[in-house]
Amino acid sequence: MHDSVVKILSVFLSVVFLPLHAGDIVTQKRISPDLALEMVKHAVEACRQDGYQVTALVVASDGAEVALMRDAHASRFTIQIAREKANAVILSGVPSGAFRDNRRDIQQEMNHVKGVLVLQGGLPIAAGGYQLGAIGVSGAPGGDKDEKCATKAIDKVQDRLEFAD
Repeated sequence: MHDSVVKILSVFLSVVFLPLHAGDIVTQKRISPDLALEMVKHAVEACRQDGYQVTALVVASDGAEVALMRDAHASRFTIQIAREKANAVILSGVPSGAFRDNRRDIQQEMNHVKGVLVLQGGLPIAAGGYQLGAIGVSGAPGGDKDEKCATKAIDKVQDRLEFAD
């Protein structure tokens, strides 16, 4: 009898106090590697059509790399630059060019933060009110051209982002 009471009491207390610990584990939406790979391919192809050899890189919302594609003649340094543009988006939540324009007062300091480069060419990847990650592009002659290729990549998959679970 004593064991039954203890079991019932422990189940009761578990149910009663469960909501107190419900926030201990969080669920995070992430961009899939397959979709990220499609996005970097679209970005590289868009720049190639304009005559530019670039690198495109997608990071998740925590800054972890998900996909990377470097065109055949893109400099190896474009990998780091694309990554750091995407990281600027993760840091700020806005396109890297907008971050640069809005915070010129700290641009030089931010460019000294390891892994962040405040230049145009990084864009947020968002769906359903969640920032899923960012795409960074580097290698075209000017960040505006890098950003144009990133925009085309996002536009190509926008329907899939909007209707994702």
